[in-house]
Amino acid sequence: MLHRRGPATLAGILSLGALTMIDLAIVMDPVAGLSKKKDSTLAMCLAAQARGWTVYSITQDGLYFAEGQVLALATPVTVDLSADPFWHLGETVTRPLASFSGVLMRKDPPFDMEYIYTTYLLERAEAAGVPVFNRPASLRDCNEKFFATAFPEFTPPLIVSKRAEQLRAFAEAEGDVVMKPLDGMGGASIFRLKPGDSNLSVVIETLTAGGTQQIMAQRYLPEIKDGDKRILMIEGKPVPYALARIPAAGESRGNLAAGGRGEARPLTDRDREIAEAVGPELVRRGLSFVGMDVIGTHLTEVNVTCPTCIRELDAQCGLDIAGDFLDAITERLKPVA
Repeated sequence: MLHRRGPATLAGILSLGALTMIDLAIVMDPVAGLSKKKDSTLAMCLAAQARGWTVYSITQDGLYFAEGQVLALATPVTVDLSADPFWHLGETVTRPLASFSGVLMRKDPPFDMEYIYTTYLLERAEAAGVPVFNRPASLRDCNEKFFATAFPEFTPPLIVSKRAEQLRAFAEAEGDVVMKPLDGMGGASIFRLKPGDSNLSVVIETLTAGGTQQIMAQRYLPEIKDGDKRILMIEGKPVPYALARIPAAGESRGNLAAGGRGEARPLTDRDREIAEAVGPELVRRGLSFVGMDVIGTHLTEVNVTCPTCIRELDAQCGLDIAGDFLDAITERLKPVA
């Protein structure tokens, strides 16, 4: 159900939270480094607090395996955006990760070997009985650039290769292309190459690390000028508004981290068509909270690691997206003694 902000909704949330004791662990970056204005993980903390749940912050280096189980250095955290600083940390405790009601994996990329090792640890805890959102195995399997190729009817023409001659041939055939690493985030290292661009060879050489790393090249979509839309998906269903990230002047990237401007828009029929096609696969893979990127009529990425844009959509549309997400997973959480 779509939540709108208001006293009645908050009262309902508080009465619901009083029925159970929920300890929610969030694997995240250090809270002091999160953006008070924009970070989506903070919205999840606030929604959990509104339900009377206890939130524990766990950094990547606070997870370890010993005595046959995954243990965590977990710190209670309280968020108050009206205060300075906006967080309060309690006393760090050591607990089996499986002793929590549920775990949210909200660690930002880079998606490096340390990230993969973290998914191994989370998977062991999951096997011991604690639900993890998103499913650790799917975080590993669903590369945010490459996963979109599972839905070729919606993607623009593209190629994934590390061979210079193949990438060059694709660029020459398409004329205007975008090339990007498969492990990038926030618009980093994305290159637009127009017909006859003298930098084509050096871009290919740089992105592929001399032909040793796979990259993606896509047809450039001129609709980017109207925004790269982020569509948030909760348990396979779309939030009814997308955040169109409109490139800054002189830019071809809409990412907010690259200076783009976010503008909320109702989903189009095409957006809903894409969501209906992708949603069941997300559910099958245990990907409970996902951000799809759509430019024009094309699906370009499926972000599964740490999707953002909750705060911008909440502010512009009066929504409670984090609350909707927690409602969707509540029945799968296990109360603690």
